[in-house]
Amino acid sequence: MPADRSVLGAFLRSRRDALTPATAGIAPFPGPRRVPGLRKEELAVLAGLSPDHYSRLEQGRQHTVTDDIVDALSRALRLDEIEDAHLRNLAAPLRRKRSSAWESAQRPD
Repeated sequence: MPADRSVLGAFLRSRRDALTPATAGIAPFPGPRRVPGLRKEELAVLAGLSPDHYSRLEQGRQHTVTDDIVDALSRALRLDEIEDAHLRNLAAPLRRKRSSAWESAQRPD
């Protein structure tokens, strides 16, 4: 699992950049486009998230990601099976490695 959420954010951004409004089945939001693929707001709408929540995910500032959110993002980004598995791995909760009593006793001081 990644040590931080920046890897998750980079993956989400790469998948968002690869998807256009036309291939996502939506009309583009009005205004000039500054990004090659979907805007954050467009993806948030497709996934049923607030734009702020999606931005926090992509910026690595959201520490917990529920299965429902992963499901919604996977559908919205039209991920294949391998990409979906990768997203789930990146979004998995960060766990601290717990040392057992045996490991603690075996460590040299």
